[in-house]
Amino acid sequence: MTHATLDSDEQIVVTRPRFGRFFLPGPTEVRAEVLAAQLRPMIGHRGAPMEALIAGMQPALRAVFRTARPVYIASSSATGLMEAAVRNGVRRRVLSLVNGAFSERFYQIAQACGFEADALRVPLGDAHTPELVAGALRGKAYDAVTVVHSETATGVLNPIADLARVVHDAGDVVILVDSVTGIAGAPVETDAWALDFVLTGSQKALALPPGLALGVAQEPVLARAREAKGRGIYFDLVEFDKYLSKHQTPNTPALSLFYALQVQLERIAAEGIEGRWARHASMAERCWEWADDMTQRGVPLGVLAPPGFRSPTVTCFTLPPGTTGPAVTAALAARGFTIGAGYGELKDATIRIGHMGDHTVAELDALLAQLAEVLS
Repeated sequence: MTHATLDSDEQIVVTRPRFGRFFLPGPTEVRAEVLAAQLRPMIGHRGAPMEALIAGMQPALRAVFRTARPVYIASSSATGLMEAAVRNGVRRRVLSLVNGAFSERFYQIAQACGFEADALRVPLGDAHTPELVAGALRGKAYDAVTVVHSETATGVLNPIADLARVVHDAGDVVILVDSVTGIAGAPVETDAWALDFVLTGSQKALALPPGLALGVAQEPVLARAREAKGRGIYFDLVEFDKYLSKHQTPNTPALSLFYALQVQLERIAAEGIEGRWARHASMAERCWEWADDMTQRGVPLGVLAPPGFRSPTVTCFTLPPGTTGPAVTAALAARGFTIGAGYGELKDATIRIGHMGDHTVAELDALLAQLAEVLS
């Protein structure tokens, strides 16, 4: 348990458990120095210090997203920018690629915003293939496609670069990408892959507290946004673009989280984005090897996502008969470690490990050793 107290000089003293025991697939664990950055004093959000803060973070943010475009910072959950993608980027009809709970949410947002929406579903644990998407786009006139890059509910990694190619081959169609558990953990080439809109949340592989959403809009989406009468106010991408050109946000920002973002971007730059991708890949591969080893030892574990379509940031394990996700997570919590049970209809049959953010293979090994004892 984390405790905050005042010492005799009225300084804040925080006692935390040792880093490396919290492996939820979001929010992920946050380093002490990143949390501490939030204790800086308030400043005016329309003044020169705030403009300097935002301007100073843009080069590092662009390096994370692999883009030359401006990176918007919204004081909201990632769901806010999912709605922004739909309201600003869809004209009339959207094809939603659904393979889990969070891609289902994208579909539901499109419906709630009043657009014609069709769900292209594949079984839980599967990815969408370019051939499948190309066939759907030939069958009906769509102007946008929503897709989740790394589906947190299943641990599936969709082949975004290939999907973007077939979407653009279909004509005047934009691809709107939720990369909430992708960005900063899995390779994402926003410009090179021609991702028309891509978004993430602060509390996943960026390893920040929840409360910020970050996204990049290419010019085709901004052009649509300028014509969209129902794009709203809070998530108006035209306003985000206008204000960011002045190094400001259109609405009052979550300033303390901006301080944390600044510190974490410095840490990410020191590691290098390719190095960060490689570390996440190593953690994922360790999980897959461990599942194979457990099976050989008589504890039949599976990885829900098939080889070649597995996320480097979250692994969803299928459990042996008679074992449930909530029971496993409770037993592990009693040992001081936190992971996630399955999500939605997978709650009982699976568990999920979020190996993302600032975790290392060594910390993951300590978790897996405890989990092996629980399952055995």
